[in-house]
Amino acid sequence: MERTGTTRRRALIGAGAAVTAALSGCSSDEPGARRDAPPSVSAETLLRRRSAALSSALLGRYDAVLAAHPGLAPRLAPLRAQVALHVESLSPTGDRPRPASSPSPSLSSNASPSAGAAASPSPSSSSSPSAAVPADAGAAVRELASAERSTAAAHTAALTGAPPEYARLLASVAAAGAVHVYLLTKGSR
Repeated sequence: MERTGTTRRRALIGAGAAVTAALSGCSSDEPGARRDAPPSVSAETLLRRRSAALSSALLGRYDAVLAAHPGLAPRLAPLRAQVALHVESLSPTGDRPRPASSPSPSLSSNASPSAGAAASPSPSSSSSPSAAVPADAGAAVRELASAERSTAAAHTAALTGAPPEYARLLASVAAAGAVHVYLLTKGSR
C-alpha cells in the first residue's frame, strides 16, 4: 500500500511540474525568453497603416497634379480635402497625421503605395512628384481618376480582413473613391 501512495505522490509531483513548466513557458521572465522581439502589432493596426498609406499615396498624387496644373484647383481641391480626411480617419490612432488645409509636402508620396518613402515637392527638387504628372491637364486628371479607382479597389479588397467597425469605414472610403472617379471622369469626356 505504501508503494501505491509513493507512486501517486510521484505522479502528482510530475503533473504539478508539467503544469508549472507549461505556465512558466508563457512568461517573459523566463531566462531564455526573447527580449529583442518587437512588441506585437495587432492585425487591425497593420491594416490601418496599409489603408492609410494607400490614401496617403493618393493624396500625394493630388498634390503633384495640383502643383503641375494649378488651374485645376477649383475642381480638385474639394476632392483632395476629402482624401486628406480619409488619411486621417484610416490611420491608427497613434499614427494620425495633423490635418492639412492645403497641399502639404509632408503628406506627399510617390504614386506607388509600396514605395514607402515620402517625396517632397519643392521647386528645387528634380525628383518631385510633379515630374511624373502629364503635361496635358486632361491626361493628368485621367491618371488621377485611375489612382482613385485602384485605391478604392484596394480598400474594398481589405474589407474581408477588417473588423466590423473598421470595415464600415473602409467601405465608406471606397465608396467616396468611386464617387471621386465619377467626378474626375465626367469632366474629362
